[in-house]
Amino acid sequence: MARKRDTVLSVSKGIAIILMVAGHAEAPELVTNFIYTFHMPLFFMAAGYFLSRRYLDDPWSFISKRVKGLYYPFLKWSIFFLLLHNVWFHFGILNEQYGNWTGGVTHPYTLRSGVTRLVLMVTSMSGYDEFMAGAFWFFRGLLVASVMFLLMYKLVDSRTNLPPAAAVGLICVSMVAFLALRIHFGIKLTTIPNGGWRECWGIFFFGAGVLFRRYKGAVRHNKWLSAVYMLFLCYAATRHFSGMNNGCRYQDLVTLPLTGIAGFLLVYHISSVISRRDSALSRGLAYIGDTTLYIFIFHIIAFKPVSLLKIWWYGLDPGQIGCHMVIHYNHTDFFWVIYSVAGVTLPLAGLWACRRFRALVSEWGVSRRRMFD
Repeated sequence: MARKRDTVLSVSKGIAIILMVAGHAEAPELVTNFIYTFHMPLFFMAAGYFLSRRYLDDPWSFISKRVKGLYYPFLKWSIFFLLLHNVWFHFGILNEQYGNWTGGVTHPYTLRSGVTRLVLMVTSMSGYDEFMAGAFWFFRGLLVASVMFLLMYKLVDSRTNLPPAAAVGLICVSMVAFLALRIHFGIKLTTIPNGGWRECWGIFFFGAGVLFRRYKGAVRHNKWLSAVYMLFLCYAATRHFSGMNNGCRYQDLVTLPLTGIAGFLLVYHISSVISRRDSALSRGLAYIGDTTLYIFIFHIIAFKPVSLLKIWWYGLDPGQIGCHMVIHYNHTDFFWVIYSVAGVTLPLAGLWACRRFRALVSEWGVSRRRMFD
């Protein structure tokens, strides 16, 4: 009898990506604050969970895997959005009148600005179109964090006699110490867009994921502890604790590790309960968790049909289709729920359609070869 696949982390990532989409859909402030305190740390911890010590002896294998899984998709889809940027303007999907909630707008690219962005994409994984690919920083963040963590882990492991857990803990503590210096002295890693704030936190949470896998048997999971995590995260939401953004406050050095790890443990426990039964819910969330890449890439595009619906519903200026990420009119309604559903389901529907089309083309090719054999 085949062993049942452990889907807890897949379900966890499924929950996390749904929360990310809800946050981008401009859910009510408290809900958004709650989500942002832990949803991105969860992805970094989930990635760290799967790191194997065998990569210490073969780091290039790990680096190659990361490049193929993160850099190549980033470059592929960033160029896709770059090529379509002016097309969005032609059809009004982007425009120079409406933008994001801070008032920023985007503009058509000239040949010069387009080539400049292409160079930035290739060389620093930046320059992508934030208005249509707003979550793409994660590709760079996870690539830098995971590779840097492995190299630091290999250095500490080879130069000291520390046990593995202590070596990982040292790396995590060193990241918090570096971030403290960064805040105090205004240090920025100029070679990394946004100064490396997210990447340094990414190394910390990647290491936390490594430690969790090592000690998960000793970590208690029950409904009472989960209730404590939930209450703490609700309190964090009311106090506007920061997520993995560019806040750069001393407060973040204390609160972000707590909210990030508490959120991971909460979602992991919920996911373990859901995964105990082979239900439609567990299978659906696991599938979403295994296909997060496509939701990352296409959820903002998937918001646009809902924006058209909102324009019709309220009789708004059609140009508001260009709002980023969603139309900001009337935050008291429940359109954020519709946005969230569309942001998850439409990319998956497109993925299913593409896979089905490829399967039909493959079947057609096989049948033709048989016909002429």
